[in-house]
Amino acid sequence: MFRLPPLESGDKLTRPQFEQRYHAMPHNNQKAELIEGIVYMSSPLRYDVHGQPHALIMAWLSVYWVATPGVELADNTTVHLDLDNELQPDALLRIENGQSRISDDGYVEGAPELIVEIAASSASIDLHDKLKIYRRHGVQEYIVWPVYDKQLKWFRLKEGKYEPVWPDETGTIHSQVFPGLHLAVNALLSKEKMSVITTLQKGLATPEHKAFVEHLSQTG
Repeated sequence: MFRLPPLESGDKLTRPQFEQRYHAMPHNNQKAELIEGIVYMSSPLRYDVHGQPHALIMAWLSVYWVATPGVELADNTTVHLDLDNELQPDALLRIENGQSRISDDGYVEGAPELIVEIAASSASIDLHDKLKIYRRHGVQEYIVWPVYDKQLKWFRLKEGKYEPVWPDETGTIHSQVFPGLHLAVNALLSKEKMSVITTLQKGLATPEHKAFVEHLSQTG
């Protein structure tokens, strides 16, 4: 009886081949991604380098999600971009009737408006191959948190290129795609949970967020 080879990092596969092998794995809960036709299997994730930072990002985005009807949040969800790229970003925020859709089998098809990746350092693939893929497919805003480097990198798509976004004089970055999504960068890097949420709540109280919610209700 023919048995599929196990999925291994470095395998060069098409997306259908990748999915076939992944679903044939005895325990297919290990994170695996297809990046430019190459398989990447994740290493074990540390509490301080990934677990806690990921939880804080999800807490921040969850508050925005709850306060913004017409916007959807997903955690570690497979995104189909093309036949060479099937990624599983740490977090994504999408507009319900925006530039991506949910396929009949429950995957995200196309580029969500915002993607967040937690990385160990700036050497991570998140700031190299993945960045190029997300830019090429039209992810409007891309956030990478290289935890060891104690910095946050926020990119905004402009005329086909990613431009870095810097905090304002208060140390806050304001999303353009999701009005009211404000991030206190230093508070995030210091893992000051209440300061992160307080800054976001101020964004949610702005006229821009109210107008965005009204716009989404009219286009939903």
